[in-house]
Amino acid sequence: MIITLKRTARKEKVALWKRIAEELARPTRQRREVNISKINQYAQEGEIALIPGKVLGDGELTKNVKVAAYSFSQAAKAKIKSPLTIQELLQQNPKGKNVRIIG
Repeated sequence: MIITLKRTARKEKVALWKRIAEELARPTRQRREVNISKINQYAQEGEIALIPGKVLGDGELTKNVKVAAYSFSQAAKAKIKSPLTIQELLQQNPKGKNVRIIG
């Protein structure tokens, strides 16, 4: 996935994917863990929240926000309407429009 992110960053000239590839290349213990409450606090209505780590299930998501992450806890999957993987987001939005990195 890291190689695909870097290729897309070069092809589409989007620095977002390069930054996500660098985040995912870090050791596993340094990856981000974000609760749903933090996503709800910082994401704007209609945006895509991108977490280069794991989404945890503490809190409620009251805004109309799509969430894409490397992984989700079971509680987070139950609370988020349609969770996306980073690869799915990359295929749907290769230009990285309207995406906010949270974490």
